[in-house]
Amino acid sequence: MVRARYPLLYLVSWEEQRLDAVLADLAKGHGKELLHWSVTQGLRRVESARGPGSEGPRDPVEALQAIGKLTDPSLVVLKDFHPFLSDPAVVRSLRELAHALKSTYTTVILLSPTLTIPPELEKEISVLDVPLPTSRELLDLLREIVTVVRKNNRAQVNLSRDEAEQMIKAALGLTLAEAENAFAKAIAHNGRLDGDDIQLVLDEKRQVIRKSGLLEYYPTDEKLQNVGGLENLKAWLTRRSAAFGEAARKFGIPEPKGLLLLGVQGCGKSLTAKAIAATWRLPLLRLDMGRIFSGLVGSSEENLRRAIRVAEGVAPAVLWIDEIEKALSGVASSGQSDGGVTARVFGTLLTWLQEKTAPVFVVATANRIDLLPPELLRKGRFDEIFFIDLPAAAERQEIFGIHVARRGRKPEAYDLARLARASEGFSGAEIEQAVVAALYLAFGEEKELGQAHLEQALRESVPLAATMREDIARLREWSRTRTRPASTLPSEEVPKAIAARFGPSA
Repeated sequence: MVRARYPLLYLVSWEEQRLDAVLADLAKGHGKELLHWSVTQGLRRVESARGPGSEGPRDPVEALQAIGKLTDPSLVVLKDFHPFLSDPAVVRSLRELAHALKSTYTTVILLSPTLTIPPELEKEISVLDVPLPTSRELLDLLREIVTVVRKNNRAQVNLSRDEAEQMIKAALGLTLAEAENAFAKAIAHNGRLDGDDIQLVLDEKRQVIRKSGLLEYYPTDEKLQNVGGLENLKAWLTRRSAAFGEAARKFGIPEPKGLLLLGVQGCGKSLTAKAIAATWRLPLLRLDMGRIFSGLVGSSEENLRRAIRVAEGVAPAVLWIDEIEKALSGVASSGQSDGGVTARVFGTLLTWLQEKTAPVFVVATANRIDLLPPELLRKGRFDEIFFIDLPAAAERQEIFGIHVARRGRKPEAYDLARLARASEGFSGAEIEQAVVAALYLAFGEEKELGQAHLEQALRESVPLAATMREDIARLREWSRTRTRPASTLPSEEVPKAIAARFGPSA
């Protein structure tokens, strides 16, 4: 564009320092003088055969007039000029300058973190989004930091090639300054840089997410081993654990798009989303659709687009949309109920799910399939749709072992097989609450947790399978030919013990 003599360019970026270096190289390569303008320092020459110039006018209109009088080919950078574009005099001066520069070799660049263009300048300005640093740029930065650290013997560096790649992947989505701070914080944390510091780099992304106000950053240390059963789903995820790496790109593998997890409440859908992010060592972002919908006309769609931009900005990442059917249940009647807002938001989400190229792995969960719009279930939105059923006996036994061990007890001290039989029809969440209830019983009796406490807690619990038997049966029937089972074990029929305890109907 500079070679083509575009008069006005607008660069959208937060990275002013990085762009200063890029534009300095550009001016030098084209034999142009480089000038900067800011409201604090005025118009001044930065790079010139005649050396740095003195401070020029700070007033934006006077500065634009001075730029129009430049005789040498120049590259002029206006920093944070967007607030002045609400002034009619500034807009008119900039438009006249654009016309005058078409016969010169001078280009004016507006550098700002936000895009603000008045209608009068829409045809005069060309806009460029400056991408965040690439993996190569972050790797160069990491190498530079490691070289300095080793030269000064300030810290130990024990990074394997795979760990370095994971650290770079964790830093993607940060500016160079943010990445430099993250690497420095990791070194300062314990005086060394190794694979354990990857989480510290990921934590730096939390600041980026918090500032958006639309996404929640979920720090999680859950592992797939903490998810009982679901072996089909675990195997599917394990095969894709390295799919975001450079080796996968060279092999021709595209980044996975995401999963839709349908199933009975409390059977591990949300836990799986957390475990995916922790296992793949990616940041977990939660999209709360309640924050997306706003009372202002048009703002809901813009909120979703902003949330998508933030998620893509910190990619690779896992984006968790919990209970998606509740947010999209009014799509069919949106035209009558909310002026079509829900339908437009849903359309934006569908288009992004289908066409997204950024490595954002979407995990959407749903409990009510009858509320899901059919367009969401079409192939191409998600890589796979898994159905998570009530855990079978072997899975319940594994879940009991996980929750007993998590609370400081040895699983082998209990008859887990007997507990699994006694918890027929219980979900994973209900088993966890039974273990918690048993701990309260034991604590109240001032005794250690025993088998009897666990069995008593189970007897006193009413599982969801008792109150929603028909709903679960319909859900299973619907999923039988439309989804992939998350478990390798066959579904158990409506438990006879449940029917005997709570009656033949819900």
